[in-house]
Amino acid sequence: MIAHLAALPGVLRDPTVQFALWAFVKIFIILNVMLGIVSYMIYAERKIAGHMQARVGPNRVGPFGLLQPIADVLKLFFKEEFIPDEANKVVYHIAPMLAVIPALVTFSVIPFGPGALTVTDVNVGLLVFLAMSSLGVYAITLAGWSSNNKYALLGGLRSSAQMISYELAMGLSTIGVLLIAGSLSMADIVNAQRHVWMVVWQPHAFLLFMICALAETNRAPFDLPEAEAELVAGFHTEYSSMKFGLFFLGEFMNVIAISCIAVTLFLGGWNGPGPAALGIVWFLIKLAFLLFFFIWVRWTFPRLRYDQLMHLGWKVLLPIALLNVVATAGVLWWVGNR
Repeated sequence: MIAHLAALPGVLRDPTVQFALWAFVKIFIILNVMLGIVSYMIYAERKIAGHMQARVGPNRVGPFGLLQPIADVLKLFFKEEFIPDEANKVVYHIAPMLAVIPALVTFSVIPFGPGALTVTDVNVGLLVFLAMSSLGVYAITLAGWSSNNKYALLGGLRSSAQMISYELAMGLSTIGVLLIAGSLSMADIVNAQRHVWMVVWQPHAFLLFMICALAETNRAPFDLPEAEAELVAGFHTEYSSMKFGLFFLGEFMNVIAISCIAVTLFLGGWNGPGPAALGIVWFLIKLAFLLFFFIWVRWTFPRLRYDQLMHLGWKVLLPIALLNVVATAGVLWWVGNR
């Protein structure tokens, strides 16, 4: 034991060990900061929705209702949990975790600022995001199937069709950015926007991405997997206590993660006026703008019918996304061969 402790300073000087420890510290900080942002995004959504509907929103717990998120978490922790007798217990317990974990993994490749403000700058960072976002469908589909409830099953089936449909258009909407930046690395994409943001060159792709992001996160007007007027609560009908809370945590974590990706791909990431030290500030300002956009859309537009949802995804967004890829490639080829 003493020999192992004596060897510890030498181990800590190993560059690989230092990289792993520093990555762990950054992950710990980002995880806790994002959990805090999620809690108060829920509070902000309730307050903004209240103002839009001429009511006050949370205002009882703490000054201006600021402690309401803490009260909600405590309530969920101590509520009694009910599990259906005929549910597939293993899958039933795994599904809420699958709703949260992919969103958390996505944060590992998001460059919040230059240098050390990125957990890891992998050269295929965008592919990591697309891979993690595609795993979200498993959480909802498995939750609906494992609950042994027809309403939950219908919500899960709707989700699988919806998310797969809109993933195609969302993935294609990013290709124009990749062609211009010439890299899949998130940091390289941000550096390519030092002078002009990608939204200037690809405004239609940005609009496509945001529409698909609403569908991918099951936010209104695309919240068909829940559809409380038709399916009680959809895929999480049979969930209670903190498992129910994990689905909401996963939804808001996905909203924040996909907003971070939109900031990185189209809004210049950390780029902004002033010194590089302000990069994280500019990133958070842009992120706050997109989060407000998600809230505003949810409380403004009515839910689509399911046939309208599929029509929009397959017959409108997908052809436009394909056309954008061809047009962007053609323009870049023409510019490169002038």
